[in-house]
Amino acid sequence: MSELTFFLIRIAYLAILWIFVLAAISVIRSDMFGARVPEAQRTARAPGAPKPPKQKPAKAAKRRGSPTHVAVTQGSNSGATASLDKAPILIGRGTDAAIRLDDDYVSTRHARIAASGDQWFVEDLGSTNGTYIGSVRITQPTTITLGTQVRIGKTILELQK
Repeated sequence: MSELTFFLIRIAYLAILWIFVLAAISVIRSDMFGARVPEAQRTARAPGAPKPPKQKPAKAAKRRGSPTHVAVTQGSNSGATASLDKAPILIGRGTDAAIRLDDDYVSTRHARIAASGDQWFVEDLGSTNGTYIGSVRITQPTTITLGTQVRIGKTILELQK
């Protein structure tokens, strides 16, 4: 093998190694600090402008047989619950999460459970390891009902009465 070929293989190897290192740093940064917020959402209102009216979160219709809380049924935080009255419910390792999970496979802001009318949805918030219903990874908001098992990392949650 010529010296030029060996030199080019070494340079390609170093380039691939640096790409891997930078990708790992990017994943760690997004897991620690969350996703980037678009500039349009970050801009503050102009001084002297009236305050926007406060919006109340959408409440689920109270009817018989509808879920009242989400509970951790399996995992290190087994028994933890959050009332659905305070929807949307954020799930993750962050301090702002309604259900904080001590699981290495859970992102800071991992998933959200929210209501639309009388239906409940679970949505993955761009987590690294994904959110699963049964054994299927979800990629968009998905309807869940009483007893549906939602797996986040090694933790299983479900809606309960």
